Amino acid sequence: MKMERIDDTHVCICPQERIDITNSNALKEEFIRLYDEGLTHLTVDFTHIDGIDSSGLGKLLLFQKRLKERNGSLRITNITSDYVKKMFTMIHLNRVIDID
Repeated sequence: MKMERIDDTHVCICPQERIDITNSNALKEEFIRLYDEGLTHLTVDFTHIDGIDSSGLGKLLLFQKRLKERNGSLRITNITSDYVKKMFTMIHLNRVIDID
């Protein structure tokens, strides 16, 4: 997973291939580490994501909630997979998380 620090409070993470039960805990660990460092704004770049399951969605929603409690934000960008776009539309994720 690539990561780019924008500034002291904003990081962009670029996961690869899928976010699912096999790797969502690693993503959660990374989120926790960044959160503990004072992160308030997180962008997740979905350029290379071709799938996501309920465990991945749960981690995104958990951190959206935690960041919002800190007056921060979670943003998802560059969704290239039609499957992921359809899933996010179907569950109305755009009502909870900022999706570009």
